Amino acid sequence: MSLVRRLLGHADEQTEDDGEYRIRLIVGIGNPGNEYANTRRNVGFWVANRLARKHGMEFKTKTGSYLLAEGDIDGRTVAIAKPRTFVNASGGAVVHLIRRLKLDHAQEMLVVSDHIDLPTGKVRLRRKGGGGGQKGITDIINKTKTDEFPRVRVGIGRPTVDGEPTWAPDMVADWVLSDPTPSERELLDAAVSRAIEAIECAVRDGIDAAMNRYNRDDGEVEPRGGEQLP
Repeated sequence: MSLVRRLLGHADEQTEDDGEYRIRLIVGIGNPGNEYANTRRNVGFWVANRLARKHGMEFKTKTGSYLLAEGDIDGRTVAIAKPRTFVNASGGAVVHLIRRLKLDHAQEMLVVSDHIDLPTGKVRLRRKGGGGGQKGITDIINKTKTDEFPRVRVGIGRPTVDGEPTWAPDMVADWVLSDPTPSERELLDAAVSRAIEAIECAVRDGIDAAMNRYNRDDGEVEPRGGEQLP
């Protein structure tokens, strides 16, 4: 059963979800508006923008809920999208994109977001799973009724008080909605480049290959052929 049919309420039909699907849609989430453009929260947009630019794609399709660029990566047709909703309401735009592109399975969509509980500049890929405290991811899961889509998470770090991490809502909100320091921005720019390489690998070779290659703690890439926020 296609993901579109599931969204239309045909969840009672039998489906076989074995095997790996090709990634057709890459969604970078962030907050719209120039005032948020350089904030930690918008690292998903940074990845989407640079990935599109690298592969000669433009966000020519503009609707009330998303911007869409279409083209190819290594000869494979893909779409890159940026919801025009705030991060915490990303799911509605993603549903519209799934319907527009007629995706057959959640594995055909990869979502890129910031992640507060990863150190600044760390990149991690997941095949599927819960929101991990990222409300944009959680909203996508809730709206699409599945958590089986791959995602790329870019660490923005957690704010600290007297050297200790804090979960105070006001401090967390200020942190994610503020610009990184110059040294943090350097780390994040490098992370964006690494995330783009990981996405290209996932499109070309599949999410498992990308995880095996890029989920490494030492910052080295394995040679090819060898993985609550406001």
